[in-house]
Amino acid sequence: MEKKRVAVIGAGASGLVAIKSCLDEELEPVCFEKSTGIGGLWWYRENRDGQGCVFKSTVSPWHKEHMAYSDFPAPKDFPNFMHNRYLRKYFYLYADHFGLEKYIKYQTYIKHVTPADDYDTSGQWRLELKSREDDSEWQENFDAVLVCSGHHVEPNIPDFPGLKDFKGTVVHTHDYKTTEGYDDSRTIIVGVGNSGGDAAVELSHVCSQVFLVSRTGTWVLNRVGDIIFQRRAFFSAVPLSLQNLAFETILSTRFTHARHGIKPAHRSTQAHPTVNDALPNRIRNGTVKIKCNIKQILPTGVEFEDGTVEENIDNIILATGYNFGFPMVDSSVIKAEKNQVSLYKYMFPPDLKHPTIAVIGLVQPWGAINPISELQCRWATRVFKGVTKLPSRDTMWENILQKRNDMTKRYVASQRHTIQVDWISFMDEVASEFGAKPDFWNLFFKDPVLALRCFFGPCYAYQYRLMGPGKWAGAKEAIYTAWKRAEDEDEPSKLAAILKLLIVVAIFVAVIIRLI
Repeated sequence: MEKKRVAVIGAGASGLVAIKSCLDEELEPVCFEKSTGIGGLWWYRENRDGQGCVFKSTVSPWHKEHMAYSDFPAPKDFPNFMHNRYLRKYFYLYADHFGLEKYIKYQTYIKHVTPADDYDTSGQWRLELKSREDDSEWQENFDAVLVCSGHHVEPNIPDFPGLKDFKGTVVHTHDYKTTEGYDDSRTIIVGVGNSGGDAAVELSHVCSQVFLVSRTGTWVLNRVGDIIFQRRAFFSAVPLSLQNLAFETILSTRFTHARHGIKPAHRSTQAHPTVNDALPNRIRNGTVKIKCNIKQILPTGVEFEDGTVEENIDNIILATGYNFGFPMVDSSVIKAEKNQVSLYKYMFPPDLKHPTIAVIGLVQPWGAINPISELQCRWATRVFKGVTKLPSRDTMWENILQKRNDMTKRYVASQRHTIQVDWISFMDEVASEFGAKPDFWNLFFKDPVLALRCFFGPCYAYQYRLMGPGKWAGAKEAIYTAWKRAEDEDEPSKLAAILKLLIVVAIFVAVIIRLI
């Protein structure tokens, strides 16, 4: 029987694992990549050609063991928090190990994706393609499509009064590269997400003054340390009220947010946090000053909502996020409005006759996105193959609306919080759809030590290879040897054991509270 052909759009972190997942399910992938190499957003390059990428200095906010794909741990000699150069090396190692690059067609632009003429009977899609080498154009039909183009598409430009009349330079972080050209300048950065925080820290070393504008404030996390919320025991059993208490207590012992003008009014689980090791110190030493929201922009300065004015401003950098969308996909199939899109589990359009197109990586997790994208690809390819079925249209719509309602209740109103997910619980959701979620009761009776390590220890993607479709014989070893690959960290000490005990107590208290 002829293999089904699957078009993969993009060769970044999601696109690579999409190719691998197709091969695992005996599908035939063809990946179309606009640029000349793999890595997507994580490939820093001077000539971006309109595509987004990280800063030259960007380091992953997540530990390499949490960034790794579920059947390919990062090398021991790689740093625990990888600079973008190392992360791209990891992607090439992954591609080489599984022989993925031969399935990628570089410098190929997707003009349009639309249902094929015979979609009602075949479920196929027609892709209009263009070569960036010789401008030739052609069409091809595919049995299925995986959209792995990411959601950093169109920079979000706020409409501040006076912005157009500002005499200095205005740039979005989409186009920011390095500190070159900012020496001795007075620079305002708008937005305290990861990009805004990173830009503020590195520019504070060369600018005469950096002002970091925050409309709502933020909770600042460190990379280094025991990330308690990446433990299944904490996230799955402790209610949000206790999570907030634990989370904010830990963060406040290191950095008094209120004293430095950055403490938000919202609780720690009500907005996406900022991960930055150096920002607290730069605020403390005055090279970065926190300012409230902008009232108006003057020709050479900025007035803030608290009435203060900063004059002689040279640059304004907008770290104000993105408007996501899928311009290559016909709007009758997927349509995004104000960063809202109706997709089952943020993947499948619920109204299609045939579930043969899926979006990968359209989530904003409290953790690394790579393992989520991988689970989504493993699920989608099994749906394409026909061995896993989606629920009914009504059930999918019910889930979409419920998630939207839950998002509104929990998170601060923002275009940023339309695709927010809890890292472990969402991975469990997706893995449950095709039988890869770990069954801890069953595992406990077969291998209690492994079960306890998985439940109370850090949650690694390797857990989703312990059982079910795609089971990997090396998963257990990968879990046990994770600490050895973290070369500058030790096996959990007595302090870690005490922390685990406290988690157990918190879980016990949570259960009692729920019973009451």
